[in-house]
Amino acid sequence: MFITNDIKYIGVNDHKIDLFEGQYVVPNGMAYNSYVILDEKVAVMDTVDQNFGDEWLANLEAVLEGRKPDYLIVQHMEFDHAANIANFMEKYPEATVVSNARAFKMMKQFFGTCFEDRQIVVDDGSTFSLGKHVLAFVFAPMVHWPEVMVTYDTTDKVLFAADGFGKFGALDVEEEWDCEARRYYIGIVGKYGMQVQNLLKKAATLDIQIICPLHGPVLTENLGHYLNLYDIWSSYGVESEGIVIAYTSVYGNTKKAVEKFAKKLEEKGCPKVVVNDLARCDMAEAIEDAFRYGKIVLATTTYNSGVFPFMHTFLNGLAERNYQKRTVGIIENGSWAPQAAKTIKNLLSECKELNYCENVVTINSALDEVSAAQLEALAEELCKEYK
Repeated sequence: MFITNDIKYIGVNDHKIDLFEGQYVVPNGMAYNSYVILDEKVAVMDTVDQNFGDEWLANLEAVLEGRKPDYLIVQHMEFDHAANIANFMEKYPEATVVSNARAFKMMKQFFGTCFEDRQIVVDDGSTFSLGKHVLAFVFAPMVHWPEVMVTYDTTDKVLFAADGFGKFGALDVEEEWDCEARRYYIGIVGKYGMQVQNLLKKAATLDIQIICPLHGPVLTENLGHYLNLYDIWSSYGVESEGIVIAYTSVYGNTKKAVEKFAKKLEEKGCPKVVVNDLARCDMAEAIEDAFRYGKIVLATTTYNSGVFPFMHTFLNGLAERNYQKRTVGIIENGSWAPQAAKTIKNLLSECKELNYCENVVTINSALDEVSAAQLEALAEELCKEYK
């Protein structure tokens, strides 16, 4: 694949994987991206997952057409990108690896060597010439590892974005970018919004025409759309108007209340109602929805004086990703000692700028006149701005 006249794609598609990073369902596989810049000197941008070393090296050899690579530039040491560093350095003993001090430290941890006699250590803001192409290195610590850097080709105006602007899914499958990029970002990078904001500010000073991520498609058109979404996601802004209901139910009574409540929200003009049964849905998608929309209702049974296990997992997922700037409604159920509302607030106590609704619904086993009236009041509170 030609990115520009001098930049070629040599990545691989993985359709054998079922869980990315051991937790994210990837029905359309994954892409591990790598690129080559062909100039007076030849630079390879990152490697690929350990299971695809032979395929990647074959792709590289085909693009080189008899030439030898001079440099391997390592932007990120996570093993789905760095696993073949040692294989590359063995195959091309005259090549030099280019990265930063933190990356070289991790390299030694992974491989027992950081190739001290064949390394170039770069600093934040330093430049590197391949001939016609001049590369500028921009450090991006904690997006989403501490050693991460991105690389800007000042000649072709290409940003090699490491894990930024990536998505789930192999490149030989067509699918909407936004959905799987959002799930990828929230799941993997979501905790580090402030660091992403810092990187976006640096990126705003560059004339970027093409974005080459380490996962997902190369972005060549409508870059403002992707940059805007990253700005929303990393500032924890509201992307879409609507209300998410995340619930757990043991014997079906909480589920019945949720179904009735969702209908009320729609009748009162809510533009979008999304319902997630946390015991059965993809947890990563439920967390994605919580960050996408501005309002959330948490409905759960009391369980072991707390909340049902799937709700506990969901709330931990929100808290560890710095969930914030949202309106939160609560529907709790308990046959003798409802504790869910208290537990929910405790589990989200570190989250910033959460606005809890005044109306809390407390169900004792099943909806009755009192809890039905509370349900109506909560729906009214959440939907008052839609009238």
